[in-house]
Amino acid sequence: MLLSNRYNFLYVHIAKTGGTSVRAALKSLQWKDPYYAAQFICSRLSRMTGHRIAAKLPRHAKIVGAQEMLPKEFFDGLFKFAFVRNPWDLQVSSYHHLKRERPHLLEGHESFEDFTRWKLDPERPYQYHLDTVITPQTDYLIDLHGTVLTNFLGRYEQLHEDFARICETLGVAPPELPHQRQATDRGKDYRSYYSDDLAERVGQYFRRDVEVLNYRFDPA
Repeated sequence: MLLSNRYNFLYVHIAKTGGTSVRAALKSLQWKDPYYAAQFICSRLSRMTGHRIAAKLPRHAKIVGAQEMLPKEFFDGLFKFAFVRNPWDLQVSSYHHLKRERPHLLEGHESFEDFTRWKLDPERPYQYHLDTVITPQTDYLIDLHGTVLTNFLGRYEQLHEDFARICETLGVAPPELPHQRQATDRGKDYRSYYSDDLAERVGQYFRRDVEVLNYRFDPA
């Protein structure tokens, strides 16, 4: 999550939706914020105390957290945005991320199908942060009553175009979006990873994302 007082925005960073690139591009704006020094110090203090003082908004915090922590008038006046991604494609991206950076989490479930079925199994013993994208994207966007709080939702599938629209709203020239954490070890078409049954399973598990964000397994 990224908050800017000078440019009056709150960016909700959902994992594996191009957020690392968006954060990197917006970092130059953050440096110009009058409260940047205070935010930096609080961030460091939070880390030094093991994050026991609640002095920062975590990278992947849900928007309801910011709503609870910030003054209502200030929060309501922010331009709040996030990027979302096709849920089926998101699972493939996260699988390859784990395979590359945390392969021990896949032990005994090395294939995409086996890992995804095991991950979504309600009978699976709880394991903290097995995979961040097991949380529906809409959970990051809603208040306690289920109302979406963002003013704009960009789509990973048109990242550059939507990022340019966001910058236009903020009144800044669009910084270049760097290619951060770009996967090179996966097939180009996420649909090739799925059996019909697994595609249905993922669609049901992330049903609210599919409905609210208007995604389909096969966009065509």
